[in-house]
Amino acid sequence: MATRNVRQTHSEMLRDPDVASEYLNEAIASGDHSELLMVLRNLAEAQPDGITGLAERAEMSRTSLYKLLSENGNPKLDSFIKVLHALQLKFSIGPEEKHIHHSAA
Repeated sequence: MATRNVRQTHSEMLRDPDVASEYLNEAIASGDHSELLMVLRNLAEAQPDGITGLAERAEMSRTSLYKLLSENGNPKLDSFIKVLHALQLKFSIGPEEKHIHHSAA
C-alpha cells in the first residue's frame, strides 16, 4: 500500500471549492493582508496545472501572478477577482456579524 503524501492530500483538499472558499473567507475575515496572500498562494500551488495553468485561466502572465502572490504583493481588485474566477470561486460581500450585547436587567 502506497503512503499518501501529506502535501498531495492537502492540495487535493484545497481543490474542493467548499474548502477553498472557507479557507479564503477566514483569511479575509482576519483582515491580515499577508495571510490573505498566503492563502491565495496555497490555493494557487494546489492547482493540478500549477501556477502556470492558473495564470492562463486568469488571463495574466505567470510573472504577474507570482508578483501578485508574493509576500509584498498588493493585488488590484480586478486581478484578485480574476484569480478567484480562475480558482472557480466568486467574490461576494455580506454584512458583518452583529455582536449582540446582553444587558443585565
